[in-house]
Amino acid sequence: MKKIIAEKVIHRDEKRVSLRFPYDRELVMIVRSLPGSRWSASMNCWHIPDSADVIKTLLGAFRGKAYVDYSSMADSMAERIRQKREAGGDKASGRSAEKSSKDLTPLSTKGKEDVLSFRRWLETHRYPENTVKTYTGMVETFLRFVSPKEAAECDATDLERLVGDYILPKGLSSSFQNQMISAVKKFYGTIYKSVIDPVAFSRPKREKKLPHVLSKEEVKQIITAPANLKHRTMLSLIYACGLRRSELLNLKIGDIDSKRHMLIIRHSKGYKDRLIPVSDRLIEMLREYYKVFRPRIWLFEGQKSGEPYSARSLEQVLKHSLIKARIRKPVTLHWLRHSYATHLLESGTDLRYIQELLGHKSSRTTEIYTHVSERSLRNIISPFETL
Repeated sequence: MKKIIAEKVIHRDEKRVSLRFPYDRELVMIVRSLPGSRWSASMNCWHIPDSADVIKTLLGAFRGKAYVDYSSMADSMAERIRQKREAGGDKASGRSAEKSSKDLTPLSTKGKEDVLSFRRWLETHRYPENTVKTYTGMVETFLRFVSPKEAAECDATDLERLVGDYILPKGLSSSFQNQMISAVKKFYGTIYKSVIDPVAFSRPKREKKLPHVLSKEEVKQIITAPANLKHRTMLSLIYACGLRRSELLNLKIGDIDSKRHMLIIRHSKGYKDRLIPVSDRLIEMLREYYKVFRPRIWLFEGQKSGEPYSARSLEQVLKHSLIKARIRKPVTLHWLRHSYATHLLESGTDLRYIQELLGHKSSRTTEIYTHVSERSLRNIISPFETL
């Protein structure tokens, strides 16, 4: 299919969107029909006014004629919508996929059967519970959006419409869009054997955000704030071992090897197991916790014995700790993991070891912590100082 690259530009002090493509008479005719379209000799391309619904306009104009690559625009568009909502006091900009889909058509009987089949396929192939929940939720949103069409009747233009008419107007993130494409691709590749091919569909560029890092003083304030021993132990273990939330909640009693001072993380992200060293201080804390609470199966159990502690309850533990510690930053549990990695790096731990401890598949993922390490940044001398 023909391809058009759309990018935001400033041309003669105006916000415009450039459209670049090899000369094609049919595409030129379509561009000419767009309101405000002009040819620029200096940029050697066509351009149109930048507006709130420009992506929707482009997708509609070139539907079935050309593939519009607007990946460089998607993130800024979503961010602009989020900022507008925040300025108006609308808290809904950060809504989850589930909440955002409330205004869609209910799932049809056939759609429910398709989602159930997809869930069974994912579970049969041992996909992590979080992935199963995310992927089935994404596919359900897609099928509700295209209703009254059924899955077998859809094509790539329906996925384009979902982005232009649903994801972008709601200010949903590029991560959401990428997850949606991955889920729909997997769904059609397994249940309908590629009736639709999202491979050719544009994925937005991933946002390159720096990890949030707390100081050691802030971490200490947070993990010592709870009066409840279980709560202190959970927060301490997340920071002390750089755990993901799900990794902490999935720990079982046998995953602690106190003699070897090791913690084993089983079936983590990417289906990998890994070992993490545990200090004497943490072992003593865990022993004290065990004597008081006597968990039966899971290391941290909820109100009912034998059931794992819930993610929602753990988030509440952190929330109350932040209030008690008088820390006003929007801290999440993952900040403790980021802080663990950064503090290790600042203390001189080799990046390769940090990669192993965090369970990162690629060293490039771990290298992002070099950008927030105070030790590294403080060693940089501004050329201003040498003037």
